[in-house]
Amino acid sequence: MGNCRSTARVLPGKNHVLDLEWKIQDFSSLLETGAKSARSDRFHCSGFEWDLEVSPMHKKLDARTAYVALRLVMTARKRVEQGHSVHAVFELSIYNHSNGTYYGCKASHTFDLKNFYSNKHCLIPLQELLKSAAFLVDDSCVFGVEILKVDVTSPEKKAVVVHKKTTTVQNLFVQNKGFIKGTYTWTMDNFPKLDSKHFVRSPTFEVGGHKWYIVMYPCGDKYSTGCLSLYLYLDASKKLPLESKKVVTVTLSILDQKNGKHFTRTTGLLVYTKGFGWADFLGLKKLKDPSGGYLVGSHCLIKADLTIVGSSTEGQV
Repeated sequence: MGNCRSTARVLPGKNHVLDLEWKIQDFSSLLETGAKSARSDRFHCSGFEWDLEVSPMHKKLDARTAYVALRLVMTARKRVEQGHSVHAVFELSIYNHSNGTYYGCKASHTFDLKNFYSNKHCLIPLQELLKSAAFLVDDSCVFGVEILKVDVTSPEKKAVVVHKKTTTVQNLFVQNKGFIKGTYTWTMDNFPKLDSKHFVRSPTFEVGGHKWYIVMYPCGDKYSTGCLSLYLYLDASKKLPLESKKVVTVTLSILDQKNGKHFTRTTGLLVYTKGFGWADFLGLKKLKDPSGGYLVGSHCLIKADLTIVGSSTEGQV
């Protein structure tokens, strides 16, 4: 369940200038998916790319009450090099339609090469939100983030100034039925002979009229140590139209060929633009343990399960 910092308060009203305004349509459908989280599409600020992530049923440690919690995610990790860090001060909020104010908290976090999620901050109890005629209107609610300050620590002591610009507006739509599901199993017959310094990709497969493929770094990418890295990508030759991106959940698995105890990791809801996965998917020691059944001889089986649950649109104000 994890820690959650709850310091919610009323933030400035209609003069509050957001970097991202994120409206989730059909909030009840989001809950019905059972997803632990949903993540916005990327938005830009101060030379970096960010996501806003909501956990609609988050619980504090040793607590029964479920909260709606937000956290900020730095997505362009390639911009944060070894030895660099980015300290951001920001406000996370939910919009009160009845009085035109935002309700939330001010927070800060230091992002670096392997630390790109802020803490989760609890804004409002879930049951309070569901009963509210101010925060939940027509089964929709609006979340926001404003990045107030960014400081970059690097060998060059580079400083970044936050320039205000138009607000990015995103709408997330979750279907209540008619999900599109697909699965693909990638059989690798020469795992021990793979080049440890490079990635290998699977053949493409189709789900929902779009092409997808798996990417694996057999000895990990630059964001991991002693782990296999695994990602699912959207084929660049079949890009999703910008006006209606797909919202998906992804499960990646390494199949246990001896005991049937597969190793699996699952995302929350994602707006799929390019790819997503885990740098530290599975430790190499565990992967190569003969008792685990993940690597039998030279054979390794990787499975992707993909479900398209909605769509996302974007604009500016």
